[in-house]
Amino acid sequence: MSRLTKFIAALTLAATATGAFAQDYPTRPVRILVPYPAGGPSDVAMRLLAEPLSRQLGQSVIIENRSGGGGRIGTEAALQAEPDGYTLAVGGTATLVVIPAVQQVRYDPLKDFIPLGQIFYAPPMLVVRSSLGLKTMPEIVARAKADPGRLTVGSAGVGTNSHVAILLWAREAGVQVTHVPYRSTPLWVNDAIGGQIDSGFGEWKSLAGQIEAGGLTPIAVTSTKRIAQLPNLPTMAEIGLPGVHTENWFGLMALAKTPPAIVERLKIAVRAAQTDPAYLAALARDKSTAGEPGADAFAKVVEGDVARMAPVLRDMSSQFK
Repeated sequence: MSRLTKFIAALTLAATATGAFAQDYPTRPVRILVPYPAGGPSDVAMRLLAEPLSRQLGQSVIIENRSGGGGRIGTEAALQAEPDGYTLAVGGTATLVVIPAVQQVRYDPLKDFIPLGQIFYAPPMLVVRSSLGLKTMPEIVARAKADPGRLTVGSAGVGTNSHVAILLWAREAGVQVTHVPYRSTPLWVNDAIGGQIDSGFGEWKSLAGQIEAGGLTPIAVTSTKRIAQLPNLPTMAEIGLPGVHTENWFGLMALAKTPPAIVERLKIAVRAAQTDPAYLAALARDKSTAGEPGADAFAKVVEGDVARMAPVLRDMSSQFK
């Protein structure tokens, strides 16, 4: 047998083996790396999806939290795994859009991962502690301009989407404020209610309790459309700040070199899990939404935000240190 014939035979055998492997997939539990601590929005969102996804795959789904570096450490750790469909990762605005634009990372958000489906969607909104008596954007901007740097604004940490929202808002409104980074939104909310911080950006789920209790006053949301939970809350564009547009999302991803047949199996399973009635009911109870189901819809979100936000973020990169 010639060398060429042997090479072709080896390729054929490898392709047949890969096809058979993909047909049997999965034969053991699937691990999902969440690059944030337990209890955060990405972790909770993935745990809500894990049960219906497990039923669709016929195998256990194991959640592993690998936090640090604003999500970078867990994201880079995922790439060390075999691309066989047994290790998936949760990616979000911070890890796929913000961090790669302002830091050196060992991954390309568009080339190293394959979007499978979105699991969480929530645009940040600006809120102020109600004891300040500020109810509109003009009032807040006037307060900030009257005493530059005195107004304190909380975020879930440097490099998070809430931090991006602060930078965009300060630039667009022409104000100087003091950014106070926390490890999570609930932490700055507690300080705001205690009078230790003036305002902050966060998502509805983390703010709902204090907004409904009257402790926080919502001012505007950073999405292009108003949110269903607060239909009377204007968008930033509606009140004259169209440049303040950022949205927080998380989604499930496979590694780029995963066999195509396994990727398709995962896409079908994730979409079916996303439309599961019990899952949708769990989202509603958790005051969460997950965006449009399906891998194509999630891919458009990732690609669109990378293209739109990367130039803006690079221009502000010095403020992420």
